[in-house]
Amino acid sequence: MSDIKFNRYWEMPNSNTFDIKCIKTFINNYINEINIKTNNNYISIDPFANKNRIAKITNDIDPEMLCDYNLDAKIFLKLFDDQSIDIVLFDPPYSPRQVSECYKKMGLSVNKEMTQSSFWSKLKNEIQRIIKPNGIVLSFGWNSCGIGKTRGFELIEQLNVCHGGNHNDTICVSERKIL
Repeated sequence: MSDIKFNRYWEMPNSNTFDIKCIKTFINNYINEINIKTNNNYISIDPFANKNRIAKITNDIDPEMLCDYNLDAKIFLKLFDDQSIDIVLFDPPYSPRQVSECYKKMGLSVNKEMTQSSFWSKLKNEIQRIIKPNGIVLSFGWNSCGIGKTRGFELIEQLNVCHGGNHNDTICVSERKIL
């Protein structure tokens, strides 16, 4: 196991995670690493892209986001072959309330499964399936679980972004697939 890098920064909160300066730098460092290793011949995806266009292939359930796809994240991830993706940006809604707000905004119903941990486990299982060996997953949220050791990933770096006051930190995790 390699050394794990830990960093902590203070930045103003932003509903668009990737607009936060230190998070944008965090992402770009890994994109640049993959870019160099593959001579710009890599595939990156973002199943919850919102307005971000960092990944080469983007998805958001909201058609107003003008992504490549407007699918439920699980359906989007199922589009990809086993071990076909070099890097995944995984920035889902952080809480059951946020899931509910996203779906209701689209006029879609939210069922109990969508707010349980098993829903997120299914997404992580799909990410495990599609990511190449030595591929990178960057996860964002209010916890540091990431995709996880039990799915064959090793933690590379954790970035905690403090937003001050009563705001939750944003926890950014980078992992490499080792199995």
